[in-house]
Amino acid sequence: MQVINQKLTDTGAQLTGYLHQPDTNAHQTTLPAIIIVPGGSYTHIPVAQAESLAMAFAGHGYQAFYLEYTLLSDQQPLELAPVLDLGRAVSLLRQHAAEWHIDSQQIIPAGFSVGGHIVALYNDYWATSVATTLQTAPATLKPNNVLLGYPVISPLLGFPKDAATLVTWSQTPTELAAEQHVNANNQPTFIWTTADDPIVPATNTLAYVNALATAQIPYELHVFKHGPHGLALANSQTAWKPDADQPHVAHWLTLALEWLADNR
Repeated sequence: MQVINQKLTDTGAQLTGYLHQPDTNAHQTTLPAIIIVPGGSYTHIPVAQAESLAMAFAGHGYQAFYLEYTLLSDQQPLELAPVLDLGRAVSLLRQHAAEWHIDSQQIIPAGFSVGGHIVALYNDYWATSVATTLQTAPATLKPNNVLLGYPVISPLLGFPKDAATLVTWSQTPTELAAEQHVNANNQPTFIWTTADDPIVPATNTLAYVNALATAQIPYELHVFKHGPHGLALANSQTAWKPDADQPHVAHWLTLALEWLADNR
């Protein structure tokens, strides 16, 4: 396996990837790619968790990457800076598709917590604001499917918890309300959360799904009965406290892999 690291901006955004050599005995020439966009409240990147998520997908035949994006320590208000970082990452994968043995029609951003906020907004804006700002053709930026885990969807739906933090995110928070900007360009979305998430209310997920349904965008939704925030793989590998090892919730990975296989 080849490990790569690519700088995306001068402010610290970078992409780390774990690349397979396609198995010619299995008649492989290219592999699908996943970009993990981890959480961290826009204050930090949980690298160990991001690596675990990336390696879980790598173990199922994906060229797996994780994104370290612009944080509040780099820019305030943050606005769409992390979303643009994701656009740079998607574009980079398409530019290197041949070299990195990537199926350029199977590039999937997967966001968790505020990483889910970034990916949900990217799903809304890739063909418009992101393409215009990065001066890049929309086809180069297109996500082929989208995964969201316990996502923040809108800063107006319960996270962040205080007005002082909100102003560091945006001067116009409705622009960061992903459910308000779903449109015909949005791509099929797999989304999961837990009903009793104490940090990011499940109403975030439900608001986005409702918007997808209204726009007739294909989606698959799983709301698990119980689990704390930040579950990641929901197993002992990523459990940050005993209650974060949730065998039932851990089925999300198998469900997502099946959904992705059905949507190729």
